[in-house]
Amino acid sequence: MIASHIHHALAQVQELKVRVLNSQQFTGYSGRCRAVGGTIALCTPLVLGATWFPQTTTAHLWAWALVSCCAILANYSAVLYWFLFHSDVERDIRRLMPTVDAFPSLGVGGILTGALIRNGQHDLLFGMWMCLYGLTNLSARYTLPKALWPLGVFYIACGATCLCVPWVSFTSPWPMGLVFGVGELAGGFIFHRNRIANDQIRS
Repeated sequence: MIASHIHHALAQVQELKVRVLNSQQFTGYSGRCRAVGGTIALCTPLVLGATWFPQTTTAHLWAWALVSCCAILANYSAVLYWFLFHSDVERDIRRLMPTVDAFPSLGVGGILTGALIRNGQHDLLFGMWMCLYGLTNLSARYTLPKALWPLGVFYIACGATCLCVPWVSFTSPWPMGLVFGVGELAGGFIFHRNRIANDQIRS
């Protein structure tokens, strides 16, 4: 009888732990890394607009691909470090579940990017990337800081503008650089403030 009560109590504790983990905000993303990505995005148009840089869609495409890879590598390296070494995480794989929220948008973005490139519609890439990245921010509004959802709306609004106006050219890097530069610097600030607040609560 006592053993049964103990087993039931342990089951309730485990269930409570799962609920707490699911309701906690995800703090694995680094505000500093996101801000670094924004700084790179702001500086990229200076390089792409230089006289020595090839003004071809292929060259610009490779440059933005490199910027994207650097940002992804920096951000997910920070997540991995947080998962392995943060004392509150305890290497519980469930704590990484919020990162999965970004995968559908990233996957669709990859498919649409390939389709637009294949059909020579490079001028639509900036707007499409902004809209999907905005949706990625909105999809994580329940596990990431609440201040992030207006940032998602910002990206979608900028993306819709780039898709609708006729003068946006893929070889004109400033729309992309300014939107992602400002957006990622703002996102980095939001993440940094959120982590400081969470650390103060724990202490």
